[in-house]
Amino acid sequence: MDTLCLILAIIGAVNWGLVGFARFDLVAWIFGGQTAGFSRIIYALVGVAGLWGITMIFRDDGSESE
Repeated sequence: MDTLCLILAIIGAVNWGLVGFARFDLVAWIFGGQTAGFSRIIYALVGVAGLWGITMIFRDDGSESE
């Protein structure tokens, strides 16, 4: 689940980078516009992945040495 969410977060970051630097929304271009059903699903999944990423920050995976 973590890997999938990381991939979706990267897709979102690349898309927003393109929007910011080139005024080009790749997701909207691929799936038929920002209001197209599939585009909205992708945007929602990227948002959920970002929220899941917040949980990864606060997890104790035991990798810190004391």
